[in-house]
Amino acid sequence: MAHIAYVRVSTAEQNEARQIEALKKHNIDKWFTEKVSGKNMNRPQLEAMLDYVREGDTVYIHDFSRLARSTKDLLTIVEKLQNKKVHLVSNKENLDTSTPTGKLMLTMIAAINEFERENLLERQREGIAIAKEQGKFKGGQVKRIDDKTFTEAYERYQRRELTKTQLAAELKISRPTLDKLIKDKGLK
Repeated sequence: MAHIAYVRVSTAEQNEARQIEALKKHNIDKWFTEKVSGKNMNRPQLEAMLDYVREGDTVYIHDFSRLARSTKDLLTIVEKLQNKKVHLVSNKENLDTSTPTGKLMLTMIAAINEFERENLLERQREGIAIAKEQGKFKGGQVKRIDDKTFTEAYERYQRRELTKTQLAAELKISRPTLDKLIKDKGLK
């Protein structure tokens, strides 16, 4: 049951000392620190931290904005932590997912996000319908990956030669597309 800290600042000019000082009170066993924009999905230390944590661990952050830049991003990361039975503690928001109040707050954030997502999808469907009526809608184009290429790359991932992010990059697809592809093929 390790205490793990994730610290992120957006630019090289910013200093992570304030976050580190605020998290020291938690007796941190392992630190993951990086200087990268939260909008950038390539956050190596975040991925390393998510790979490192184990059941019973607790991840400490200074505030949600250090972990994620959007509610959707935050919920995706929190879901990964929950699937591993890892707790999350945020100093600024005073949230601890190991407590009933923390779980309730997270559920409320998720519900609001789902509501926002449904509204977005409804507006998107309306826009597509209008575009179709006007003959302007072409539809999404899905990249095809031949089975041999996928199988070879996936086997390297299984042997831990590649991370999931590296596998997606090698196949020239996004992580969500990779996750869907793996799910559709019945793999893990």
